[in-house]
Amino acid sequence: MPAVLEPLAELVRRRNEPAVAQTLRSTAAAVLSYLAALWLSNAQIPLLAPLTTLLVVQVTLYATLTRGIRRVNAVVAGVLVAVGFSNLVGLSWWSLGILILASLTVGHLVRVKEFVPEVAISAMLVLGVSVTQVAATALDRVVETLIGAVVGLLFNVVFVPPVWTQSATEAIEDLASRLRRLLRRVGEELGRHTPVEDAAERLREARRLDHDIVQVDASLAQAEESLKLNPRVKEGLLSRVVLRTGLDTLEICVVVLRVTARTLTDLARNREDEPLFPPQEAAALEELFAHLAGAVKAFAVLITSDVTADADTAEARLVEELSAAREARDRVADLLLTGVQNHPRQWQLHGALLAEIDRMLDELDVEKRSVRLAEELDRYTRETVDRHPRLTKAAELIHLSVPDRQRKRRGEAR
Repeated sequence: MPAVLEPLAELVRRRNEPAVAQTLRSTAAAVLSYLAALWLSNAQIPLLAPLTTLLVVQVTLYATLTRGIRRVNAVVAGVLVAVGFSNLVGLSWWSLGILILASLTVGHLVRVKEFVPEVAISAMLVLGVSVTQVAATALDRVVETLIGAVVGLLFNVVFVPPVWTQSATEAIEDLASRLRRLLRRVGEELGRHTPVEDAAERLREARRLDHDIVQVDASLAQAEESLKLNPRVKEGLLSRVVLRTGLDTLEICVVVLRVTARTLTDLARNREDEPLFPPQEAAALEELFAHLAGAVKAFAVLITSDVTADADTAEARLVEELSAAREARDRVADLLLTGVQNHPRQWQLHGALLAEIDRMLDELDVEKRSVRLAEELDRYTRETVDRHPRLTKAAELIHLSVPDRQRKRRGEAR
């Protein structure tokens, strides 16, 4: 293969990645927009149409629709401002300043968000021509913008963007895998002499894990947006809520592990010439952390599984691991209490360690997850009804089938 074509071949191989898919889709949509503008408008080089398409076409259908509407609003607002100014003043340094100020103000008023500068740009481009050409230039700019926006929207309607839950699922699985490995590593080091530097390194690992949640959250946000208005998705709300609540739980577990690493670092600083815990206590703690790691793994499978059988198996595994972890936690509590009575040094750190373990067990609890899912679904439903009461009522009427209405009439007749 020629070296020139290798980058293109690499793009095709990675076409399922969001960034690559966005690149390929935007290129195709921009070319179609340019051809449509050549056919439908009077412009000889209608570059504004593909430019609008590039700004409008997004990696999800929801983003394409919302950005397209804001982009058209911004251009129309700028054109109207320019037409109004052309009838009052010419173009000079002071009129340009007033035009920009007015355009940016109007942009904020019409709520075009990231396209506020586009209002001023459109106004300046239109006003930059002679007064006799203002109307024609304004109309051409609006037409090209509409063509670009419509082509971009139709492109995403005809070629529906993928649902990006797979990338979000992989990010969540990777986060859970790293959390599980760190839990096991922490548990394995409790029975031997641990220098402060090693304990501090575990603390840094936990902090890095905490910081990386931002990237996982961004991937999940993109997946949530791809589920909105997507005809491929039948239960988009449920999928969004399951992944979101699952990531919230893992985030809390990461924070708790970071605090646990801080506790163990403090303990290592006070026990520089001896193991962190005696052999019996260390063995019980290692077992406890191993069960916590297994629970995290089962929880990740549960929230990312699309197959009911896999989800049921993961839930059963999660219940089993949590039950074993609670039993191990009780043994650890008894051993630590005995150890504190014999050696009362740093007893408060022992109590803090138990409290942190209890918090993680509580967050991974199956019943708590069910309650959180129900609360989030109710919250989403209430917010939808509050924002769009008429649409909600219309949807309820549509879903009321004819047999239901007939049975209702028969019941009233009786």
